[in-house]
Amino acid sequence: MVMSGGDERVVFVLAEPGDESLVTGGSIARLRSAGADVRVLYRSVGTAVPGEIDAAFAALGGGDGNGREWHGIDWRSLPAASADPVADLSSVLSEHRASAVVIGTGDEVLQGAAIDAAADHGIPAYVSTRVTGAAGARVSAIDVSAQVEQKLLALAAYRSRWTVKGTALVRDDGSLLAVTGTESYLRVDPPASSTIDVAPTVTGRVTAAVAGMLAGIAFGLLGTIAHQSTIAVGAVTIPVGLILAVTGASALLIALRMLLADRLVVLAAAVGLLGTIFLLSLQSSGGSVLIPQGVPGTVWTIVPALVAAVAVAWPRLHAHRLQAHGGQLQ
Repeated sequence: MVMSGGDERVVFVLAEPGDESLVTGGSIARLRSAGADVRVLYRSVGTAVPGEIDAAFAALGGGDGNGREWHGIDWRSLPAASADPVADLSSVLSEHRASAVVIGTGDEVLQGAAIDAAADHGIPAYVSTRVTGAAGARVSAIDVSAQVEQKLLALAAYRSRWTVKGTALVRDDGSLLAVTGTESYLRVDPPASSTIDVAPTVTGRVTAAVAGMLAGIAFGLLGTIAHQSTIAVGAVTIPVGLILAVTGASALLIALRMLLADRLVVLAAAVGLLGTIFLLSLQSSGGSVLIPQGVPGTVWTIVPALVAAVAVAWPRLHAHRLQAHGGQLQ
């Protein structure tokens, strides 16, 4: 969330209308004044009055007051609305080519989903310290003193939720909340993980798939040659060749699934591996067989197939850990 450039495309994730002004209003106004593209995603618009939302947007720099320069999105209206909030948020980030995500809700599920979606897109997430415990963590403060008046005007638009008196917000229960010129955030960078995203281009995917298939063929060929090898230790015969063959093939498939987000490469490696094993299990024109019947041959035929099925089907797990970041928001 860079406050000095107009090339930023920031998505704000909030619970309901009004929160964008209360929790992140100064930051939105500052971003808009710098020419940044801002989008607001609500968990639900609830019973919000459209006129109030438009007035608040206009006060924070929304342009014409009708949300045409930036707008709120009712989660339930998303085309991809599903039981997977990470997928829903990812679709929004992709559509708007977001460069950062700002989280202004204390809902743990929504926070985690927003952080995961941001991590999937390789962009940072900023969690407002109003909605998350930041005790002992280094937070970054945004100076929005120049935007306080805009924030107060935006808050005053939500007459159905509260009233504004001077520089304070008066809630329905009579409690007061001072509106200050500082908004603080805890930065969550994309996690340093071993996941490598394959280039999304067709050429990149095809090249990676071919490399995976060649690797599978090589492991299938070497494993077939070695799987019958044994070592006698006293009265015990150890199938060292089979152990190495199965371990190597399994390690290849598992490593590709762990390192690569694209299942196509894993599938190509599995096809190369299993296809090679199948072809070499056939009897040659001279009558020779590289994978004879017996326990080693059966294990070498079945186990890699089972591992391949699990590796290809294994889901990509999302990790969302709030990690304090000491860097300054600029």
